[in-house]
Amino acid sequence: MHRLSTLLLALGSVSLAATTSNNFNPLHHLAGISPYFTPNAPQLDPSVPQGCNVTRAAYLLPRAIHPELQNTTQDWSKAGRLSFLSKWSAPITEAHIEKLTRVGLQESLMLGINIHDKYPYFKTPKNVWTSTAERTVKTAQGFILGYTGNQTTQINVTQVGEYKHAAANSLTPYESCPAYSSSYGSKQSSEFVSHYTKPIIARLQAQTPSFNFTSDDIVAMFELCGYETVIRGSSPFCSLDLFTATEWLAFEYGNDLMYFHNTGYGRELSPAIGFPWLNATRTILADDSASQDLYVSFTHRELPPTVLTALGLFNNSAYTGAYDVNATMPTDSINYGRVWKSSQILPFLTNIAIEKMACDSYGYEDGVYYRVLVNEGPQPLVGCRDGPGESCSEEAFGRFVQQRGERYGDFGKACGVDYDNSTDVLSIYQ
Repeated sequence: MHRLSTLLLALGSVSLAATTSNNFNPLHHLAGISPYFTPNAPQLDPSVPQGCNVTRAAYLLPRAIHPELQNTTQDWSKAGRLSFLSKWSAPITEAHIEKLTRVGLQESLMLGINIHDKYPYFKTPKNVWTSTAERTVKTAQGFILGYTGNQTTQINVTQVGEYKHAAANSLTPYESCPAYSSSYGSKQSSEFVSHYTKPIIARLQAQTPSFNFTSDDIVAMFELCGYETVIRGSSPFCSLDLFTATEWLAFEYGNDLMYFHNTGYGRELSPAIGFPWLNATRTILADDSASQDLYVSFTHRELPPTVLTALGLFNNSAYTGAYDVNATMPTDSINYGRVWKSSQILPFLTNIAIEKMACDSYGYEDGVYYRVLVNEGPQPLVGCRDGPGESCSEEAFGRFVQQRGERYGDFGKACGVDYDNSTDVLSIYQ
């Protein structure tokens, strides 16, 4: 999957890019490299529903920022609206890269603080789980630092191997899925990128005849908006005089196409990759004898979108009765009405949470209810919203997960597993 995985996020300390009178913010349209923010759709109150208390919760998070940059040089002294490049230097020194790494660690630390404050009555968990890549381990360590207030020995980091033959028992199950390929989505995305960058190239080429712009150059400039904003607080690449709001939406859509076909609904096996985490999480949250109140797992950015598909969330076709999901994401024009928007659901350090609640609310039966949060925003499940705040009753949620398992629970078959000792179950929490 293509990504400039250094671009990103800025906690509240980073100033936002220039906006227009209608509050269009380019940083909210940077797809999978957007700064973290909570989507406003649907506009449900993120507070715990009245009469409810969260008794247990599980979180799935990708690793924080990690720099992977390349430098380029070019004479831009006569580049029209790009003339600022004649005095501009790329912020990719070792010091800048080190700052990016620190920002990523700060982000995970702040998340730990926020989750601790959100559930102050939870017992400190004995373990958090992470895949074995160094950057995910460091993200987990940053989280623990924030959650415990520097009492890092209170929580153990349990590393889960990223093995090719681990099947579903992994936090990187796509790595052990022979049918999965990281190149999925490149064709569809490239087709649209070629379409929307053509007039941009023509416009910039007219201003700078000596430079032969390519689609990759245009995409890189969009990405530099976010990257430079994190490092320097602002970026001329974010100017709406350089790229219009419509062009920013096109950049976002090109990335949406990639994620849609790579780990989203455009690949039939996506829910099968995400279902093991959903099933394991439902099992551990439902177990009253479970040893922890909070279960937090860190992985790479490929897994969370597959979990969203297993949950049936952000599905363009959910209420249409349509079966051709690919028709909802054309490659020659933007579907402005889509709900699959990677900027909103897959920003850096995106998080998916499932909360178990004990409720005594007016108009509802007393009992246990579940709700799903994506980046702190409640996301009602299709066909499973019979509780307070569009939550899902314990019985209905169990039935929902069972039905999803009947469709997507055969990891081995969906992935075409060709090795011995395969499993369809994620058992690391047991």
